[in-house]
Amino acid sequence: MTNEVPIPHDPLAEMLETLNLSGGGNEFVGKSQWMPHGRVYGGQVLAQSIVAASRTVTEGRVIHSLHGYFLRAGDINQPVSYSVDVLRDGRSFSTRRVQGFQDNEPIFSMIASFQDVDPGLDHQDELPSDIPDPETLPSAADLMGSNPHPVAQYWANARPFDMRHVGSPIYFSVKGEPVAHQAVWIKALGDLPDDPVIHRAALAYASDYTILESIYRRHGIAWSHPGLKSASLDHAMWFHRDGRADQWLLYVQESPSAQGGRGLSLGRIFTRDGQLLATVAQEGMVRVPELD
Repeated sequence: MTNEVPIPHDPLAEMLETLNLSGGGNEFVGKSQWMPHGRVYGGQVLAQSIVAASRTVTEGRVIHSLHGYFLRAGDINQPVSYSVDVLRDGRSFSTRRVQGFQDNEPIFSMIASFQDVDPGLDHQDELPSDIPDPETLPSAADLMGSNPHPVAQYWANARPFDMRHVGSPIYFSVKGEPVAHQAVWIKALGDLPDDPVIHRAALAYASDYTILESIYRRHGIAWSHPGLKSASLDHAMWFHRDGRADQWLLYVQESPSAQGGRGLSLGRIFTRDGQLLATVAQEGMVRVPELD
């Protein structure tokens, strides 16, 4: 871990630059963002894979689901090359396989499905009640802006999303009961282009930040726990409705199980007025030294 934190002047603009892939046809390249641990951020690879796959699909068909596996840790000092395979183009649905490579080795593999906008049945879970407004909660910059540690500086100043925990965050300690659930307000730091591909890619990007925290919270483990090792193993996401990632969204998370050095987390992302935009599932490696 480096002690120097290259804080971008505009984290949101840097994210958009990262999503502006070069190349064409079925081959694309995306730059990698700096991370304090030296590994490519999983949300970056998810978002870039969505952009790559979307560029091979007929306009008007939007991604509605993805299932991805993180195969190797990526190197932040190298770009990621993406290869898109056309698996199927039907009357309403298209299916794509995306693989991300560094040094000719796959670091990520994803299958995604796209659909035309169609009418149909409509129901959803309800937005949780008694959730405080995001404006009443402290941001990561409020909580950690004065902490000189490189990870704290990254969390506080380098991320393109404002994230505000309902209740206390678990950056340095876990307060309250050891429950396996939490909620976090998220919003891009500024306006995003009026492009549904960018908004869904940005939502996937942000979905990887806190999804494993309900596992840690259940066991009283903070991010700063000595020797904690964690990594995303796989990530699934279903996009139910259109929404904007530059408006406040409530990310409700829970962990139904943890075992064998792995934990499963589930998430639901709502708009402020109660529309369910997306559902997320991720299994992560979680290793705590005193339990190994």
